[in-house]
Amino acid sequence: MYKPLLGAIGIGLTFFAYLPYIRSIVQGKTRPHVFSWVIWGTSTCIVFLAQLTDKGGAGAWVIGVSGIISIYVAILAYLKRSDSTITRIDWLFFILAMTSLPLWYLTSDPLWAVVLLTTVDVLGFGPTFRRAYIHPFEEQLMFYVIMAVRNLIVVLALENYSLTTVLFPATIAVVCLIFSLMVVSRRRVVA
Repeated sequence: MYKPLLGAIGIGLTFFAYLPYIRSIVQGKTRPHVFSWVIWGTSTCIVFLAQLTDKGGAGAWVIGVSGIISIYVAILAYLKRSDSTITRIDWLFFILAMTSLPLWYLTSDPLWAVVLLTTVDVLGFGPTFRRAYIHPFEEQLMFYVIMAVRNLIVVLALENYSLTTVLFPATIAVVCLIFSLMVVSRRRVVA
């Protein structure tokens, strides 16, 4: 009974985090890295499908909503030309992430799909970490804090606990937390 409520809270937190983030992009205050968002949107949507296959339930729906919104952010980042500096390391992260995506299809196993796509999503943080390290005030810190909390709620909302359903949201929660701590640390140094 409480799983759908946690799923609804997770979806609410998703919108709560994304709406100000998107507004900030439109206003030119936040400059997301388009490569990261293409990777995140693509991999998150595929993880959603894998979680559905393993009966993730209400927790999986949060991931699906997040995937769709992430694709929108990628489009917005591209249209706004939010980050015109794309380095060789950015291309490396992007190529590694994108070449990993077809591997999930070859495995025909939701667990391996989630393992590969979680790896892809973590690789997607590469360009964002690099950019935020250099420009720590151009990222919305609260967005990543909310996403860390949201992913922990996703884990609680899952209707079936397995590595297939838990790995992605748990890993992303940890990476969001690490990213947030790095941005706070860099803001103190740069300020």
